[in-house]
Amino acid sequence: MTVADLFAILPQTFLEGLLLGFVYAMVALGYTMVYGVLGLINFAHSEVFMIGAVIGLEVFRFWGNPEAPVISNPFLLLLVALVFAAIGSGIMAVLVERFAYRPLRKRGSKSILVPMITAIGVSFLLQDLTRIYAALRHNEFNMQYRTFDALNTVLELPLQTTIQVKGIIVIVVSILMLIGLTYLVNRTKLGKAIRAVSQDMQTAALMGINPDTIISRTFLVGGSLGGVAGVLFGLLYTNVTPYSGVLPGLKAFTSAVLGGIGNIPGAMVGGLILGQLETLSGTYLPFLTNGNFGTEYKDVFAFLTLVLLLLFRPQGIFGQNVSEKV
Repeated sequence: MTVADLFAILPQTFLEGLLLGFVYAMVALGYTMVYGVLGLINFAHSEVFMIGAVIGLEVFRFWGNPEAPVISNPFLLLLVALVFAAIGSGIMAVLVERFAYRPLRKRGSKSILVPMITAIGVSFLLQDLTRIYAALRHNEFNMQYRTFDALNTVLELPLQTTIQVKGIIVIVVSILMLIGLTYLVNRTKLGKAIRAVSQDMQTAALMGINPDTIISRTFLVGGSLGGVAGVLFGLLYTNVTPYSGVLPGLKAFTSAVLGGIGNIPGAMVGGLILGQLETLSGTYLPFLTNGNFGTEYKDVFAFLTLVLLLLFRPQGIFGQNVSEKV
C-alpha cells in the first residue's frame, strides 16, 4: 500500500474511530457519574452495560422474531429495546448500590480498597449469572443480534466515506445523552442535589437532602445510560457474550480518566480520543511497521499513549474541577 492509499483511507478511519469513541463515551458517562458522587470506581458498571446489551438482544429476539414479529418496524423495535435496556440496567445498578456499596458506606469504611474489591466481586458475579442465564435459556455463549436491512443500509458521505444507518443512530443517541445528562446535572433540582451530595454529603443531609436517595438515583441514571450504550454496542458489533462488558468497560473507564474523571464533557472527549487512537493504530500499525506489529497491538498502542499523556497531566485533559463535578 502506497502513502497515497494510506491518506485515501484516512477519512474512513476517522469515521470508524468516531463511532467507537462514542460507544466508549456513553459507557464512560456512567463511570464518571458514580465517581463524581462517591469517589468510587464502579467496575461493575461494565457488567451493567453488558446486561443492557443482553436485554436489547432479548427484545430483538422476542418481539422481532422474523417468523412472527410483534413489532415489524426495526426503528420502533430498536426504540423499545433501548427503553427496556435503560430500565433493566438502571434497576440493576440501583440493586448493586443498595446491596453491595451502601452497607459498606453505612459501616463507615474509609478504605479505598474495600469498595473497589467489592465492585470487582460484583462484576464477576454478574458475569457468571449472565453466563448461567444464557446457557439455560439459549444454550449458547456467543449471542447474535438480529440484523435488519434498514439499519444496515450504507450511506455515502463526502471524501469517499460511508456509514451505515445504525452508525448515525449511535452518534445521534450519544450526543443526545450528553446534552440530556448535562441538562440534568446543571439545570434540574435532582442535578443540584447530586452536585450537593458530591461536594459534601453531610452538609447536604443537613440541608434536607437524603444522600441515599440521591446516590440511588445517580446509579439509576448511570446504569440507564450504560444499558442504552449496551444495546447500541450490540447493534454495531452484533455479537454479545457474558464477558462483552470487560474490555469496553475498561476502555470506557480509561476514557473517563483521560478526560478527567468526574467531568461529564471530559468523559465524552476522552472516549472520542481513545476511539481515534485505537482505530488509527489498528489501521496503520501494520503498514508503518512492515507487518511486525499487527492490528492486535492497537490496544497496546492506545494504552501506551494514555500512560504517556497521564505522566504529564495525571488529572486528565479537563482536570477535576470540584465545583463542576457531578
